[in-house]
Amino acid sequence: MHVWRSLDDVTAQPPAASVVTIGNFDGVHLGHQALLRGLVSAARARGAEGVVTTFDPHPMTVIHPDSAPPRLTTPAHRLALLEEQGVDAVLVLPFTHELSLWSPAEFVTRVLVSGLHAVEVHVGDNFRFGHRAAGDVTTLRELGDAHGFAVVAVPLTGDTTRWSSTYVRQSLAEGDVASAAAALGRPHRVEGPVVEGDKRGRELGYPTANLDLPPGTAIPADGVYAGWLTRADGTRLPAAISIGTNPTFGGTSRRVEAYVLDRDDLELYGEHVAVDFLARLRETVRFDGIEPLLAQMALDVEQARQLTAP
Repeated sequence: MHVWRSLDDVTAQPPAASVVTIGNFDGVHLGHQALLRGLVSAARARGAEGVVTTFDPHPMTVIHPDSAPPRLTTPAHRLALLEEQGVDAVLVLPFTHELSLWSPAEFVTRVLVSGLHAVEVHVGDNFRFGHRAAGDVTTLRELGDAHGFAVVAVPLTGDTTRWSSTYVRQSLAEGDVASAAAALGRPHRVEGPVVEGDKRGRELGYPTANLDLPPGTAIPADGVYAGWLTRADGTRLPAAISIGTNPTFGGTSRRVEAYVLDRDDLELYGEHVAVDFLARLRETVRFDGIEPLLAQMALDVEQARQLTAP
């Protein structure tokens, strides 16, 4: 899969013809995947390249930074997920204040026509674009008629609910990682380097990997979860995951920590790891002392072991 980081990159190596989709694609959830399957199929039928046009950072971080949504995927993870869907290329447009001022017509002319030589454009039926989101599917079709490309609008729906990044974020905020996974088609993932913490887990017999997550990461609600830790070499290990401030010890800093089940020999400091969430085991609780905490941790680990067993 080819990745362009700007329109200048496209100009240096343009596609002869492309079938394009446009969006943030944060999470690459099942609705996105349905759209991308249609994109790839259409591109193959036309002998064109299937191209995803997306943005970094998320447009809301530029337009309304105070209300920017937490990110479901890192930029690198999003690209990997898009590649899994079989697209030929991704154009990652740096989203700037200047770009936010482009009219729908300017966006179409500069990106779809002059840049990507689009012959067909696939978007969700709720698609909006251009300055102040002035353009919609009707606008895109009118511009397509003028510039010679077709437009396909895809309803982003699932069997019982609307699959959307907003839905996934809300599920995570409620600690409902199972519903988030159902919408994503895979467990939700957070990732980052392992950094030193209080080392209290090691003292208690449950050494944890404390993740330093990128700002704006979508983190599930505080609680204890079953899931997996994936190492930089791709090794996937079952884990019990704690999110919260460690209230039993008077903590104030919110953390994501993963205990790899039945392992106390791992040296993970500095390693970039990923944590995938399978199920929520319980809420965060403040215990009256270490003994009841240890008893509950043993139960958590056993439950995580059962849930992650092959």
